[in-house]
Amino acid sequence: MSKVIKSVLLVTHPHRVEAATAAKELNALLTAKNINVFSTLTTLDISEYKQNDAVDLAVVLGGDGTMLRAAQLFRGKNVPILGINLGHVGFLAEIERPALSEIAQAISDNSFTVEERMSLNYQLIRDGKQIETGWALNEVLVERNDHQMIDLFVQIDHRPLSRWWCDSVICATPTGSTAYAFSAGGPVVWPEVDAVVLLPLAAHSLFSRPMVVSPESEIVLDLGSDSADLNSDGIRRTKLQKNDRIILTSDKEDVLLAHIKAATFTDRLVAKFKLPVEGWRGE
Repeated sequence: MSKVIKSVLLVTHPHRVEAATAAKELNALLTAKNINVFSTLTTLDISEYKQNDAVDLAVVLGGDGTMLRAAQLFRGKNVPILGINLGHVGFLAEIERPALSEIAQAISDNSFTVEERMSLNYQLIRDGKQIETGWALNEVLVERNDHQMIDLFVQIDHRPLSRWWCDSVICATPTGSTAYAFSAGGPVVWPEVDAVVLLPLAAHSLFSRPMVVSPESEIVLDLGSDSADLNSDGIRRTKLQKNDRIILTSDKEDVLLAHIKAATFTDRLVAKFKLPVEGWRGE
């Protein structure tokens, strides 16, 4: 990271006491190094962040949900996001929480690495008109909103694939492959592999396996049911109507994730799922 860090935004979980405490301490450490600090929390004695404030780095004190909100703030703004683990191992934050003094020093010295993560773009078409666009770092879902399964006609690259009666369809990035898609039986995709995971849930179909699709492909979901929900990263939700069309493509704007301690994705998998690496005999 060659850019000099002059200002930092602390994106703090609003309901975790330890997050607020860490934010105050980190603010003091960064300020002592002549780095301007802003905060998303108004309850802290730190300058409140405004949309036009110039920020060189975002530091997230919270879980993966807080990371997703930071990604929403800085999408397309070339601002790296550094996630600090506060007790729960996540795939977006550091595996182990460094000391706050170590974090402040790494920021001051520009001694952290930055990786690019692909995201998804979606368009909602109704009556032939685009009425909404959005994006996701983890996944976009089309899911039922009542006791009825939903009817989805799935097409890839302008060719029909299948019609699914199902609870939902997950379209996930490599980052999202270890989130909801993984819990639903999807494959784990390494972050440096640009791909899209397409996964139906509880589908009444002879063919409903998880699929890994090219990032250059266009995925289209046509809704045959009376209603459903469009859910993006569990943050943005839209009510759908019958005959709505959802077009999914890889997004042109990558999300930048910063790391202080180098760790491969394999290390993250082992830490997250506590995988046994000593052998099945315990050797």
